[in-house]
Amino acid sequence: MSYSGYEKIFTLTVFGFAALFAASCTPSTPAARIAERPMAFEQLSAPHKELVQRGEIAKGMGMSAVVLAWGEPSSRVEGVRGTRRMERWEYNASRPVVTNHFFGGYRSGYYGSYRYSGMGAGFGPEVVYIPYRKSTVWFIGGKVDEWERLK
Repeated sequence: MSYSGYEKIFTLTVFGFAALFAASCTPSTPAARIAERPMAFEQLSAPHKELVQRGEIAKGMGMSAVVLAWGEPSSRVEGVRGTRRMERWEYNASRPVVTNHFFGGYRSGYYGSYRYSGMGAGFGPEVVYIPYRKSTVWFIGGKVDEWERLK
């Protein structure tokens, strides 16, 4: 294969990975979820369709309506409340926290048969993402019984 052939493959590979990365960063919206599951949306009542389109949920909604409105949960927990089986869905998110730190010191060692040593120091920002629970939905009998969401 010629050099230009390798160059074309490399270019296509880079653009392919860039497209995949961009697609993975695209936020999921109620409209996108409705487009993915049109049959589930059509089966909803008129009031529930309006809520789902606005990304809202209400008591009495089914699990499929909640998935259309809020997306797939981060985790699902099963249990019993009183004598009835329940399921709790949790939706998580993360917040960036920026900290500044000082680093430095002396280091030496070997890289193969080569010895290295050196001193270095610096001051720089670091971004850490802290997870938190954004919202919770409780289902009894497959229908929303309660829900809460951070404002």
